[in-house]
Amino acid sequence: MKPVLTVALLGLMAAPAFAAGDAAKGEKAFNRCKSCHTIVSDTGETILKGGKTGPNLWGVVGRTAGTYDGFKYGKDLVPAGEGGLVWELESFTAYTKDPRGFLRTHLDNSKAKSKMSFKLKKGAEDIYAFLAQHGPVVEAPAEATDAPEGTEDTASE
Repeated sequence: MKPVLTVALLGLMAAPAFAAGDAAKGEKAFNRCKSCHTIVSDTGETILKGGKTGPNLWGVVGRTAGTYDGFKYGKDLVPAGEGGLVWELESFTAYTKDPRGFLRTHLDNSKAKSKMSFKLKKGAEDIYAFLAQHGPVVEAPAEATDAPEGTEDTASE
């Protein structure tokens, strides 16, 4: 599948999840996250200044886990991403509630660890809604035609 189409489909699948949280509340709740995380756009614009202990969270919604370029992830998050873990509402809220427990369950490995030691007891849905506002714009896929492939529309001839 083409990368653009994949991103577009992921964006469409995640769209209903945006409504689950309150982005304004999430912005306030993100104060607990910014000691380790920052939000800096692909163009270098600082959206929210924060720490560098954790990866930049620009575009994290819909991103495959453990794939932010230039960040050195723990040894278990990268394999989770390679195994299909994508930051969607459900996975994001479960991970932020108990990072180590989530990875142990997801990887079926009782020794899995996470570099994230903070556990978010509540507000993950709001933070997710806030983060969903900060990422690349996902364009909808081009509309498909009703004509089968290889046929031409002769109505205008």
